[in-house]
Amino acid sequence: MALKSTIFKADLQIADMDRGYYGTHALTIARHPSETDERMMVRILAFALHADPALAFGKGLSSDDEPDLWQKDLTGAIDLWMEVGQPDERRILKACGRAGRVVVYSYSSASAIWWNQIAGKLERAKNLDVFNLPAETCQALAGLAKRGMQLQCTIQDGEAWISSDEGSVQIQPVAWKMTGGGR
Repeated sequence: MALKSTIFKADLQIADMDRGYYGTHALTIARHPSETDERMMVRILAFALHADPALAFGKGLSSDDEPDLWQKDLTGAIDLWMEVGQPDERRILKACGRAGRVVVYSYSSASAIWWNQIAGKLERAKNLDVFNLPAETCQALAGLAKRGMQLQCTIQDGEAWISSDEGSVQIQPVAWKMTGGGR
């Protein structure tokens, strides 16, 4: 019998002073059996950093055709495609051909090795942004994970603070590749 996804619910309050976005989102996150709390929380962080009423979680690990998060316009065209982790360069380039903008959030201690291996192959991708999140920070972020979460995220000057009853974590994404689209 196949293992089923575990459902997490998060009430996420966002105050993004960099973009002038303020909102509350009731998120339902299906965590794939092979997904860690760390990866799931990085997906929530990515949502907070790009929050928009049209932003949605994709099927992620259970689908090759969908990203971790995406935003489509009213015609169904993909405006934003977001990946979490260390996706294959072919997957990234395919996404760059399908979406107006692609953003990757890498977060493990092996991220620098991954990026050094594929950075040259992605130079021609003009709609790609790649950010690295410090591994220790993401491990601390995983400590906030609960089946029912009340999260507050404040974003200012490129830094994010996520807090809950479990504690608070400061995150400073490091841009490895920027196309000018900003965060």
